[in-house]
Amino acid sequence: MFDRRNFLKSSTLLAGGLWLSPNLIQARNKIAPSDKVRVALFGGKNMGFNILKHHLALPEVECVALCDIDQNILDSRIKEVEEITGKKPDRFTDFRKLLERTDIDAVIIGTPDHWHCLIAVAACQAGKDVYVEKPMANSIGECDLMAQAASKYDRIMQVGQQQRSGQTFIESRDLVKSGYLGKIRKVNIWSNFNYGLGNLIAPPTSVPTGVDYDFWLGPAPKRDFNPNRFHGSWRHFWDYGGGLMSDWGVHLLDMAIWVEQNPVAPAKVLTYANNVDMENRDRDTFDTMNVLFPKKDFLINYDMNGGLQTGPYGKPYGIAYVGEQGTLVVNRSGYEIYPEWDPEAKAPKIESKKLEGAKESHNLHVANFVDCIKTRNQPICPPEAGRIAALHAHIPNIAARVGAEELVWDDTKREFVGNAAANELIWPSYREPWVLPKV
Repeated sequence: MFDRRNFLKSSTLLAGGLWLSPNLIQARNKIAPSDKVRVALFGGKNMGFNILKHHLALPEVECVALCDIDQNILDSRIKEVEEITGKKPDRFTDFRKLLERTDIDAVIIGTPDHWHCLIAVAACQAGKDVYVEKPMANSIGECDLMAQAASKYDRIMQVGQQQRSGQTFIESRDLVKSGYLGKIRKVNIWSNFNYGLGNLIAPPTSVPTGVDYDFWLGPAPKRDFNPNRFHGSWRHFWDYGGGLMSDWGVHLLDMAIWVEQNPVAPAKVLTYANNVDMENRDRDTFDTMNVLFPKKDFLINYDMNGGLQTGPYGKPYGIAYVGEQGTLVVNRSGYEIYPEWDPEAKAPKIESKKLEGAKESHNLHVANFVDCIKTRNQPICPPEAGRIAALHAHIPNIAARVGAEELVWDDTKREFVGNAAANELIWPSYREPWVLPKV
């Protein structure tokens, strides 16, 4: 049974950097070997390692292995884990070799998006539970494969859409679904971030020492090494990611989908996309997008602007649930309700409510995953939820890439209606010797 009090204590130690606190070490030492959860990490550069640290804040979790194609990162992260836990994890550069280990309960996938599917399906087939960063995969078809694999092999799979575990979004969802705002007419979403422009154009360089670049490319097309397509900025190229739309969009769109009565993939998507700022910029993805999702319950309106940092209600990003009684505006720092005015009663139609100073929720999302590993309960963001959220990002990206203002998606047949060019982008083309996994 998940012990929330001990978890919160551990998380406090984590936040303060007190990894080797006697309290945490003593808590770890008290865990029987049979009760330990042994994890391995694929991709240690950024978010993957942060997620691993949240795992290690739980006393029952032990990291037994790390895998990366960059020896520099691998050396650094192995040292950090050893300092944190007192135990040195084993090192791997090939995910397939790591998955042969029989003493691993779960894996964390923090690689670029184009690797999610291959590793996740192989992990499920090897009997490992999976925590995979969002978006679930880099294509619609790969999301399907991952969901099928989790089901067929009876694996726990948590998609890293951690806002589902955060107080501010849970309370917002409950307020919306309770009817407090009245009937919801639309959900307005905006995300404005400078990094959405991508990096300035840079020439190709030699591959950094210690990097197995061909393995990093994996199933993606062969290309000369360029730092703009590598650590951090890879997401601006279709071969590896989906830009700002799939990076932030999938998080925020998930919060609109979450309040639907019966969340489903979008049946119709209306998209406007452009690259307004292309001067000296190195990217495939779009810096400016507006997308309409006409849903059964309400309209979702998504507005994205790479290179900008301001937005409605003084927030660079956020969600506004627009109801007949009032509008609830929320982002990761909190929420506030703006009531509608009743001219007859000369008073607000509802009371305003506010939550400020909310904390980030990666730790709680990880704790939910670890608890589900032990109980075999469904996690808060299971594969189908991850798939649906990813489709809300992938379909507009596909529409923009093929120049279609409107796309109709048949989720039963898993195809676009009447658009052959869009259907060509449902599945990626893997570079040999890599092949799409079979489930």
